[in-house]
Amino acid sequence: MPPEADEDGEVSDFMPLTAEQAQVLREQNPSTSPWWVVLGQVLVGVLVTLVAWGISGKTSVAWSAAFGALAVVIPAALFARGVTGQFASANAGAAVMGFFLWEFVKIVLTVSILFVAHRLVMNLNWPVMLVSLVVTMKVYWLALIRHPKRKH
Repeated sequence: MPPEADEDGEVSDFMPLTAEQAQVLREQNPSTSPWWVVLGQVLVGVLVTLVAWGISGKTSVAWSAAFGALAVVIPAALFARGVTGQFASANAGAAVMGFFLWEFVKIVLTVSILFVAHRLVMNLNWPVMLVSLVVTMKVYWLALIRHPKRKH
């Protein structure tokens, strides 16, 4: 079958996949569950908090690190729940709107947790909190790099 021209008269090399080809592609490139990312963020957040407490010996530094990690973990868990819920896969439009809605909720919740930390933690150490936030957030990159492959 010869390639068809689009509206501009340009010929495209695009060929749709067959069902079998699409299945093979999905098996070769499995998706990572957002819950694995959240679990990784929890583990990294706990580790960063313990390291901050171990190095400084101060509970205020540990709480600063903990709130930095919580500012990532709690919104990420809510986001994962929102985008994997039953309405997220209803149709493409709902999935896109749901993604943007939950991303907005995630941002508002992150800022709210940082504000609460400022109010609750006596002698809050902002640099420690922000470093903890960034390190915990970088788990996303680890999930992209260390993409689990299915065994055949």
